[in-house]
Amino acid sequence: MPRLQVPPVSSVSLACTLAFALAAGIASAAGDGAIDFEKQIAPIFEDKCLNCHSGEKPKGKYSMVTREATFGDGLIVPGDPDDGDFYWLLITEDEDEMMPPPDNGGPLPDEQRELVRRWIEEGANWPDGLELGKAKGPDFSTEIQPILDKLSVEDREKLKAWIDAGALWPVDNPDTVELAEKIRELIVATSVEKVAEEMAAYTETISTTGVNFDLVPIPGGEFVMGSPESEPGRQPNEGPQHPVKISPFWMGKCEVTWDEYGPFMVSDDRRSKPGAKIYPDPDDTIVDMVSRPTKPFMPMNFGMPEKGHPAIAMTQHAASKYCEWLSAQTGHYYRLPTEAEWEYACRAGTSTAWSWGDDPAQAGEYAWFLDNANFQYQKVGVKMPNQWGLHDMHGNVGEWVLDFHRSDGYASLLDSGKVRENPWVMTDKLYPRSVRGGSWKDSPVGLRSSARLGSDTKWKMQDPQLPKSIWYHTEPRTLGFRVVRPLEIPDAATMFKMWNSGVEHDGTQE
Repeated sequence: MPRLQVPPVSSVSLACTLAFALAAGIASAAGDGAIDFEKQIAPIFEDKCLNCHSGEKPKGKYSMVTREATFGDGLIVPGDPDDGDFYWLLITEDEDEMMPPPDNGGPLPDEQRELVRRWIEEGANWPDGLELGKAKGPDFSTEIQPILDKLSVEDREKLKAWIDAGALWPVDNPDTVELAEKIRELIVATSVEKVAEEMAAYTETISTTGVNFDLVPIPGGEFVMGSPESEPGRQPNEGPQHPVKISPFWMGKCEVTWDEYGPFMVSDDRRSKPGAKIYPDPDDTIVDMVSRPTKPFMPMNFGMPEKGHPAIAMTQHAASKYCEWLSAQTGHYYRLPTEAEWEYACRAGTSTAWSWGDDPAQAGEYAWFLDNANFQYQKVGVKMPNQWGLHDMHGNVGEWVLDFHRSDGYASLLDSGKVRENPWVMTDKLYPRSVRGGSWKDSPVGLRSSARLGSDTKWKMQDPQLPKSIWYHTEPRTLGFRVVRPLEIPDAATMFKMWNSGVEHDGTQE
């Protein structure tokens, strides 16, 4: 019978050993005593480092069996973690440099890295003559093989695939309706405006970063959604025109920038593919519990500048989870706009092709587009705003909205000429979802207030991951978003649904 090949320390055993070491580390870190090398540091090194850095031919010719070898060439400078390279290798995000490497479990949990840092700060005590040895897992022939012999070939292949993927033991995902209920409690307690007359422009501060962004009030009202058949450049999916009623809300004055989105996207916490923390901490806040992206597989700015520029290439799901994360920090309910809200805000009371009128020659005053953007996105808020004070609604980057994109336009959504109130076209299908506003790659025709674009599976063409990332796109370097804050606070179930609308019926997320 063919045997399943496993490493000397099985991933399953490693997961259990790490869980024990982590629990011990957390308990010890909470105390005031000095770090105990044999009880707290040695188990981490043996579990995560010696599989590669021991024996006759250690990886990179770097052995960690003895103190002398581990500290060699000034890699560890007792008393100063930042002086030697050892601690830097534990915290770097460069996958070619990080230790442990991605194929051996990736970065240590924050708690273990903090233990190592404290150990170095305290003098990096390593008892004389103590040599480390690889952590010993169960004996394969006597303990593992009998278990495998009871499994079918198909089940053994599933087990092997799980081990090859890192053998991550499932953890409870706290990002549920219950978390949305906690966030809603904060929102209700924090939001003071109750009626439209109390709405005013304001500046929001992201608590964990101190970054500010501005919002402007959008009055409620009715408008005609879609474009007339006579409008130059009109596409069939922009009609038929129909009346829509919108409730009041605030909208981001500009598109969300890297300054705002970057700290959400890049986290030191180890996270599962759906974004839950792998090692939750009892002291975690509701912000910590919101699902956040795994590490990006490439620089998502694609070589373009970041400060003051719009964040790009996120999935609709990632944009919505950012809104949940933002809500948990600020106590205000943020989400993506519906398609109707977006067009209503873009038009700002107009019925012309663009908010500035019907003359495409004026595009350069209001928008970054094909003729003036120098083939990349530009700083937000530079061009003239529309009548309601919103910048870059036309051009710069396209903007995610919540709706499913129907290729037949609005015909099947209408009901005998009745006014649609706060419509949102929801679906279980992942593609296509709607993007509005046009981008720096478009001509003025593509920037019209009614112009629509649907997402496409080709947007992940260069994604090397299997399954494809639920957080990033590789192709549309023109894709961003802005946030809205409705005056009316919905129930927690509605919040959860809108923050997680990029989910298919089978659980797959965009």
